[in-house]
Amino acid sequence: MDLQFNNLDNLFWLWAVLGAGVVLVIAARLRQRSLNRFAGHRLAARLSASTSDGRRRLRPWLMIIALLMIVAGLLDPRWGVRYQELQRRGIDVFFVLDTSRSMLAEDVKPNRLDRAKQYIEDILESLGGDRVGLVTIAGDASITVPLTLDYGAMRLALDETRPSVGRRGGSLIGDGIRDASEAFADELEDHKAIIVLSDGDDMDSYPIEAAAAANSKGIRVYTVGIGNAAEGERIPVEVNGQQTWLTHRGEQVWSQLQPELLQDIAEAGGGLYVPAGTSNADLAEIYEQAIAPGAGRDLGTAQVERHIPRYRWFILPAILVLLIESFMGQRRRAVAARRVARLPLQGAPA
Repeated sequence: MDLQFNNLDNLFWLWAVLGAGVVLVIAARLRQRSLNRFAGHRLAARLSASTSDGRRRLRPWLMIIALLMIVAGLLDPRWGVRYQELQRRGIDVFFVLDTSRSMLAEDVKPNRLDRAKQYIEDILESLGGDRVGLVTIAGDASITVPLTLDYGAMRLALDETRPSVGRRGGSLIGDGIRDASEAFADELEDHKAIIVLSDGDDMDSYPIEAAAAANSKGIRVYTVGIGNAAEGERIPVEVNGQQTWLTHRGEQVWSQLQPELLQDIAEAGGGLYVPAGTSNADLAEIYEQAIAPGAGRDLGTAQVERHIPRYRWFILPAILVLLIESFMGQRRRAVAARRVARLPLQGAPA
């Protein structure tokens, strides 16, 4: 079974489940300790004679199981495939992916780079015969994947993409756009697009001019802004095996999304700016509705393979378990309750 999870960033909710489990266990122990201290062991047993210990202990476990199933559903599990007929547009698309250190900022979970890679994965799910390529930009620009119809190779390259520094700090968006423009395979001045995924932290690479030059060749340039434009976020780095924050001249570096630059790049490139920010934008839908119609050509239809979402298999049972927990009483059977109630009190004559 080909099992995959499309939203692994939601794994951090497991900490909330762990916290809830610890709270439930501590609350149960404190309740029993307080009752024993107030009434003594035997009297406490008689006072709680009508309460079923088994049901009382089962209810927290039902709650934890339900929470775990909800987290599993949030991971967007998918297995099995279905086939869908899509219109082939014959677009050539280069993704220009920012892999500089600022993309490690965690104002988007798990970080900006991983979110950008997920956006590209989402678009690949919606393609039907469009060739794709990948250019990574940091201190240098590099063509990681030339134009191809092999989406599996593209996904493998994305999985292996790591943040890099290169010879210079920051990213060179302009160099990435120029490299992508020169890497298109044919001379047709149409049906080409460049999608830049970045926080806009550019190091004087003249990206607006590069986008305008690409547009003059019939290549539209689109930009996707990722990150917090208002407050920004610190950049995590590892020094001597210890997690710390990137500093410059003794001060921590805060990275902010630069939407103005990305807007100007898209405008010069005749494309569209997508302000993803810190939200989870639907890039596949944006590609289908805004990018593909403007750059495509009709090449008939193609059958594509889609993984089937299975989150309902976890969410619906979780709701059922929560309902069972809500309606489950704690009263024990009458015969057992009477038997416990007849126990003599500690220190009382038998």
